[in-house]
Amino acid sequence: MATIETRGITKTYASRSGPVHALTGVDLTVRQGTVRGLLGPNGAGKTTVVKVLTTLIQPDDGTATINDVDVVRHAQRIRRVIGVSGQYSAVDENLTGLENLEMVGRLYHLSRKRARARAKELIDMFDLAEAGDRPVKGFSGGMRRRIDLAGALVINPQVLFLDEPTTGLDPRSRLGLWDVIRDLVGGGTTVLLTTQYLEEADQLADEISVIDAGRVIAEGTADELKAQVGGHRVAATLVDPADLPMVRDIMVRHGSGEPRLDSAGRQVDVAVEHGPVALQRVLADLDAAGIRVHDAGIRRPTLDDVFLRLTGHMAEAGEDDGQPGGRRKRRGSDGTSSDGAGVDGASPDGTGSGGAGSESGGADAGVRTGIAGPVPPDGTGPRGTGPDGSEPDGTGPDSSEPDGKQPRERARHRTGAER
Repeated sequence: MATIETRGITKTYASRSGPVHALTGVDLTVRQGTVRGLLGPNGAGKTTVVKVLTTLIQPDDGTATINDVDVVRHAQRIRRVIGVSGQYSAVDENLTGLENLEMVGRLYHLSRKRARARAKELIDMFDLAEAGDRPVKGFSGGMRRRIDLAGALVINPQVLFLDEPTTGLDPRSRLGLWDVIRDLVGGGTTVLLTTQYLEEADQLADEISVIDAGRVIAEGTADELKAQVGGHRVAATLVDPADLPMVRDIMVRHGSGEPRLDSAGRQVDVAVEHGPVALQRVLADLDAAGIRVHDAGIRRPTLDDVFLRLTGHMAEAGEDDGQPGGRRKRRGSDGTSSDGAGVDGASPDGTGSGGAGSESGGADAGVRTGIAGPVPPDGTGPRGTGPDGSEPDGTGPDSSEPDGKQPRERARHRTGAER
């Protein structure tokens, strides 16, 4: 059964130099309870696909559904079942880690008790117990990333979108996140993962889609994609960079393509047809020439090899919006800015872009945080709450707490003892 499905989705932005075609007809089918890796070079359109599927922007053409629900026509229903963690941490620096997660829980209309309990569970899950009661502004980049990722899991989402989730994480945190993702998938969660790391896709993805220039150009498992590149590569790391010309000649002699030099100017590698035989010959020639190497060996194709073969250029880490001007806001032909916000600050589907404490509240408040809160099934009230706009726990239509203060205001003004 397909949980995520797109057919021919396109997205074009206007720029001073002309139209920018971020998506040019993307087709995806992601089965329930699997991880789909979305790989591609910088600017390929990966993040734009995620923004369409998470209701942050609308496609110009084509269809996109989650659990057979159209993401454009029924955006509020989609937000009830998804969790999102974008490329950049969306946390409030003035709140503690625990308070950030409680706030997300309240945006999802969890009770105070349940929101706090879930926040504590996630603090322990992401190994942040010692830092949970400290303001986020004192957190390292990796710790902020973990809090942001925890926020995406507050409601145990049916579908989880992770856009470059391990960027900035140390190896231990990365491995811990992989374990969390595996557990979620084991429980039936469907994950769409964008990443620049083939190792990450190797570890997590059941299937991978390679996207470039706004369209899917290859699909398959990690092994199937590497098989398209084919063969092995012989690599040698030099002791003296001055030996590079001779080493290059040796690699040309025994390789089947143009040798490649790494950015440091010390490692040379080349594609070969018969790995073990080619390695023996390369080592023999290096020894005969008196060239010293730190190490030499055979390796399988890497993510860069896949990108070079399929796209003609290397992968680059960083912002991947497929939009003009990177993270700068530019107006598109549909009146939206490059981050999906309309000219009045609203997203294309009419939802607000404010965070907690904004009048948009509920599901709309998540547009800014990246964690979209749901609207209850009855759909009553301006925020999907009671008929008079009140919260289920009795707070008023201005979303204030019983003492008249906004949740964020109260958190900011608590004393150290209360924390």
